[in-house]
Amino acid sequence: MDSDEGAEALESSTGREMDAYAGDSIVEPCEGMEFESEDAAKIFYDEYARKLGFVMRVMSCRRSERDGRILARRLGCNKEGYCVSIRGKFGPVRKPRASTREGCKAMIHVKLDKSGKWVITKFVKEHNHPLVVAPREARQTMDEKDKRIQELTAELRNKKRLCTAYQEQLSAFMKIVEEHSNQLSKKVENVVNNLKEFESIEKELFHHR
Repeated sequence: MDSDEGAEALESSTGREMDAYAGDSIVEPCEGMEFESEDAAKIFYDEYARKLGFVMRVMSCRRSERDGRILARRLGCNKEGYCVSIRGKFGPVRKPRASTREGCKAMIHVKLDKSGKWVITKFVKEHNHPLVVAPREARQTMDEKDKRIQELTAELRNKKRLCTAYQEQLSAFMKIVEEHSNQLSKKVENVVNNLKEFESIEKELFHHR
């Protein structure tokens, strides 16, 4: 695999670049893995989560006291932690809902290095709940839907272009019709004026007889 391929090239601790989007293969995080930016780390872990069968949660971060920029970030599973029931003086503030939190500790910790790279400094792989990977058929169905939407969008765009062209042609035709109508009106007006002039001459000749 060429190291220049892929939307986000990610370097391992050995310096070897890896593509986070290499088909259906799963590139597992590891300590020392480097990223060009915090967003690149998020994209990588989100893709890893999708392929493994969980949902990524963007968690706590550490900021610089000097300029407020983010220096480190935790990315984990959406089942991290536990839901705490909030109670008021007269009982729960809102109706309790089924909790989606199960205290899962799966996560990566990425830190901004002096080199400007974002480096994984901690990786917890294990989840305390079942992972649910979308069936390949479902992914293919979504791909087919996306493809169909793209086709319909392109078709709609072409129809709009045709409508615009037809409107321009119709406007040009109406302009030509209007010009011909004006010319015809002038000709009719000239004929009427000539007839009036002829009648006037005829009456004058009749009076002289």
